Amino acid sequence: MVILHKCVPELSELALSRFLSRARRVAGLDAAVDLLLTSSREMKSLNRRFRRKDKATDVLSFPADGSREKFAGEIAISAEIAAQNAHALGHSAADEVKILALHGVLHLRGYDHERDQGEMARREMELRRQLGLPSGLIERTKAPVVSAAGRRGKPRLYESSATARTLKRAATKGIRRKKTR
Repeated sequence: MVILHKCVPELSELALSRFLSRARRVAGLDAAVDLLLTSSREMKSLNRRFRRKDKATDVLSFPADGSREKFAGEIAISAEIAAQNAHALGHSAADEVKILALHGVLHLRGYDHERDQGEMARREMELRRQLGLPSGLIERTKAPVVSAAGRRGKPRLYESSATARTLKRAATKGIRRKKTR
């Protein structure tokens, strides 16, 4: 089930529902997923309540407790942060919501990018390509930056210095990149 508390241009409830079904299928997740597209304010509240972090975030995944058969869990996405990130990264907000939904599906499938030595990142990149999506969430946060001289720098936030600066400015205004779960 998809619930839209906030709308994203060029992304209807039906289109998001269809994408979520495709993402579940390619990720090998047979169980149902509920997805909430909401405001940053609501995401901050959810993040504070469930993770004890008093800040908005772009995506949260909530694995099911096992009380419902064939139900994997819930994903919540901030439409506002998705739109801001999409603008900074040069793609549509609809694509950003889909990237975040895929990321959430992978978490519900059991992947954990904080502990898996890149397994989730590789899988997300592969599925992103299959689904025709731009850069994946983990890929953006860990991609090394290549300077104009062609030297590899330390891993930075996102793919380009301009994007990193834009998102760094956003972070100082209380908008930060995700950490699901």
